Amino acid sequence: MLGWKKRGFGSGKWNGFGGKVEQGETIEEAAHRELLEESSLVCKDMRKVGVLMFQFIENPVIMEVHVFAAHGGYEGTPTESDEMKPKWFKLDEIPYEEMWDDDRIWFPLLLSDQCFSGHFLMNDRGIVVGHNLKIIPKGGSIEPLLKLSKTESAR
Repeated sequence: MLGWKKRGFGSGKWNGFGGKVEQGETIEEAAHRELLEESSLVCKDMRKVGVLMFQFIENPVIMEVHVFAAHGGYEGTPTESDEMKPKWFKLDEIPYEEMWDDDRIWFPLLLSDQCFSGHFLMNDRGIVVGHNLKIIPKGGSIEPLLKLSKTESAR
């Protein structure tokens, strides 16, 4: 399931559910809260599978994004919120052309149940101009890649 981003950063794109960590909560708690707020779903077993760093050429701020996958099902009915419109997609119908450019690179790893860490350098139109992506062995520590060293994948 993806959500059509209706407002804010990334609006007009299909995306995963998420947002900022609030004071006093863990990254995992924020992931659960954001999923509930944006889709009305409660995930029974959410597992961290990746961490991605995003840097835009014209902006010195680096965004750290933690990626989670739902493994144990969910409770509730997907419901549209002010921010997101949820929709289920078949695996062979993922709308990459309406997603962030980087999703074509790392999303297949998520779908194949692999863990990963990566760093993406984006231009002002959201196009990937450089990236480094590393597959993490099962049970390995999922840590951010803090340095972009190549313009092509390190996979």
